[in-house]
Amino acid sequence: TSRPRLVAEGLFDAFILKAEAIGTTIDRVGGMEAVPDAVRRYLSGHGLSLSLAVEPTPALTALDWTGLDTGTTLAPDQPAALGKALWGIAESGSLIVHSGADTPILLSFLPLHHIVVLQESDILSHLEDYAAQLADRPHPRNAILITGPSGTTDIEGSYVRGAHGPGFLHVILVASTD
Repeated sequence: TSRPRLVAEGLFDAFILKAEAIGTTIDRVGGMEAVPDAVRRYLSGHGLSLSLAVEPTPALTALDWTGLDTGTTLAPDQPAALGKALWGIAESGSLIVHSGADTPILLSFLPLHHIVVLQESDILSHLEDYAAQLADRPHPRNAILITGPSGTTDIEGSYVRGAHGPGFLHVILVASTD
C-alpha cells in the first residue's frame, strides 16, 4: 500500500517537525536519568510549581525526583502530569499510550500540562507500523493516540486551548543508547 511521504528523511526529524507543527513542544535528553531535570526546566519555564503526578511505571518511578513533589495521582489543583509513551508516529507527530495497571489514562486527559517521555528508538514511521507492533502482543483495553495539545474552535469560532484535554503537550525525547 502507498504511504504518505514523511516531512523529513529520518524518523526523529520527521516526528519533531510534525509534533511542533501541531503545537507540541520538544526537549531532548541524553538518557532517562536526565528526565527529572527536563521536567523541572519545563515546569519552571511555565511558572508552575515543582509538583506533578507521575505515572507509576517502573521506568519513571526509578528516577531521582529529589526537589520535585511527585505522586501517582493528580490532585485537583495540580497542573501537570508525566507519562511515558510506548511509541511515537513520525507521520503525524502523535504519541501512543496504552492503559494498564501502571499507566492510568486519566493522567493523559486531566492536567493542563501533559509531559510525555518518548524513547527515540520507539518512533515508528506510520500508523500502520503501530498496528504491526500489536500483531504478536496482547491488545490493550484502551489505546490513546495523542496528537498535539487539546484545542477547539467549536465555541463561536474562537480557539480555546485545553477544551477537551491538556492545553499543553510537552515531549521529552530520550536519546537512543544503541
